[in-house]
Amino acid sequence: MTDIVPAPQTPRVPVRGGGTFPVRRIFCVGRNFADHAKEMGAAAPASKAERGQPVFFHKPADAIVINGADVPYPSATQDLHHEVELVVALGTDAPPGVLDHAQAQALVIAYGVGLDLTRRDLQAAAKAKGLPWDTGKGFDHSAPISELVLAEHVGDLASRSLTLDINGTRRQQGSLADLIWDVPDIVHELSKLYALRAGDLVFMGTPAGVGPLVAGDHFVAALEGVAELKGAIVAS
Repeated sequence: MTDIVPAPQTPRVPVRGGGTFPVRRIFCVGRNFADHAKEMGAAAPASKAERGQPVFFHKPADAIVINGADVPYPSATQDLHHEVELVVALGTDAPPGVLDHAQAQALVIAYGVGLDLTRRDLQAAAKAKGLPWDTGKGFDHSAPISELVLAEHVGDLASRSLTLDINGTRRQQGSLADLIWDVPDIVHELSKLYALRAGDLVFMGTPAGVGPLVAGDHFVAALEGVAELKGAIVAS
């Protein structure tokens, strides 16, 4: 059967050492650092036993912006915010059913650092009416990402931190030891809801310090000792 429109290209993220990672889906985790949950006015769990269920949302695969590329300031907002995040890349299709934590970790092929860009005014308006966040989160160019680094070269994540500098000033910093749900936890929880596949990315949530971006801002995000993401916000 002949396509009636040209097939879209698959977004791809460079991998350190060679090759690319074709992106299938982008899953995102909300409120995965207690300090960020508090700054957004949400209750933070006092212990793992009180965590409840993680909050998930999505971005389109073609929201990816590769390291070093400019990010156009999005339409329909006056309050674009940055959220620096660990990014997890899945390299194997999940077997059927709910994964245990060992199976969940075994799916991970690589890590990077990204920005979950947010139209905060649109998100806040939707939340106030009890509506979905889609327009605030899943827009064009809303997922800048570094190159990916194979998991075998990363080692223990809990000892590493995330940072974000805007125009040379530190805006966000947080230890991955402070994640409410760590990587195996999140992949396990996602497996209850979705058939996970090679090519899926997971943005793991942001520490406190989220704030506004304007055209002309330059950003440097880092996953300590692993990957760095640089770029600029430009007028659309």
